Amino acid sequence: MDSSAPTADGDVGSRTIRKVTRRVLPLVALLYVANYMDRSNISYAQLGMQHELAINTAVFGTASAIFFLAYVVFEVPSNMIMKRVGARLWLARIAISWGIVTVVTGFVRDIPQLYIARIVLGIAEAGLYPGLLLYLTLWFRAKERGRAIATLAIAQPIAMVIGSLTGGLILDHAHWFGLSGWRWVFILQGVPSVLIGVIVLLYLPNTPSRARFLKPEESAWLEREINADYVPEQKETFFGQLRVMKNRKVLYLAFANLFAACGLYGFTFFLPQIVKQMDPSYSATNIGFLGVIPWLVGAAGMLLVARNSDRTGERRGHVVAMMLLAALGLLGTIQFRHTPVAALICLSLVAIGVLGYLAPYWALAARVLSKEYTAVGLAAINSIAALGGFFGPYVVGKNATASNVTVGLYFPIGCLVLCAVMLSLLKVTRESRPVAGAVPAPTEAG
Repeated sequence: MDSSAPTADGDVGSRTIRKVTRRVLPLVALLYVANYMDRSNISYAQLGMQHELAINTAVFGTASAIFFLAYVVFEVPSNMIMKRVGARLWLARIAISWGIVTVVTGFVRDIPQLYIARIVLGIAEAGLYPGLLLYLTLWFRAKERGRAIATLAIAQPIAMVIGSLTGGLILDHAHWFGLSGWRWVFILQGVPSVLIGVIVLLYLPNTPSRARFLKPEESAWLEREINADYVPEQKETFFGQLRVMKNRKVLYLAFANLFAACGLYGFTFFLPQIVKQMDPSYSATNIGFLGVIPWLVGAAGMLLVARNSDRTGERRGHVVAMMLLAALGLLGTIQFRHTPVAALICLSLVAIGVLGYLAPYWALAARVLSKEYTAVGLAAINSIAALGGFFGPYVVGKNATASNVTVGLYFPIGCLVLCAVMLSLLKVTRESRPVAGAVPAPTEAG
């Protein structure tokens, strides 16, 4: 994020935003990097476990997908607990617990144990992403939030780059103490999450007023600016807050995001197998290094899309364009599945689309909600959308074959196009471009 942008807010404002950008965003992004690695490292581990545990594409799709069932059930309660106990304690608990579960997954002996481990992992991770989105609303004004969310979202490709590079190397070279390489993928990628959880517990401030790195006038300025972005907050009971889940705007955005998630996770979990299909002679290390390319391109595209969306104040057109680009990339991947260079170009288009979509979408969604409903609303949208994480890998796995993984990609293509159509019909008022001292009016969607 360009910390020099808001100079018109005065010395206190620009100084405060620079401090928050340096001190809050890196730790939040690191937390999500570890989260996404541990959620998706099964995509590389399966290259080894498929023989030892007799896993075919259908079983792998189910194991990848089943994580999201538990994740969905516990996500809204998790965000509500975080609002009560504070981000520092709750985010640390999430990180430490999922790290332990990831390590334990390295010791499963059969398919039922793998399913159980994935379900428990979903319970442990539930609430992290909407919790981080909620946390960012406490630290960044609406005019900076798009790029702040992009910084968070950039953790996804970073996680996949690190996971790809280390996953392939671990599979080929880590066979210590009689344990297979795929077991070490879970163990070695799970331990850092526990350590990050401890760091969060020690150093992550709950709110600006409790941040030791901010002076009193800086924290007061920031909280005043954040509060000005919202309608006055009214206290709601537990069941009163749940009413937001019946809001038609929330449900519409949630189901559009569900279809987007089908494309994202259908692509993410099967990327190593798609790369392997390009040339069956590739080693795990080769697959890991080639698998990095789409994520690097996607990360660059994500930042450019987020910056342009913030600059113009336009959200809907950006998310629609990204969904169509991802669908086009998947179609090209099917067509060129045996041509490595062309297939990698198409996979890179997919990565730009599914990653570039995130920042403008969540910036749009966050503005639909009033402040007292933000915690539940963001979690509700993400919970419903997380079902796409179940259906995407599950349906791809059921339709894919060992000889042709890409035949399963027609389902996520259809989902991406449907998401684009839904969001193209969304009534949206363009946000005002940032003006000195002005706070953009809430975006309307319906």
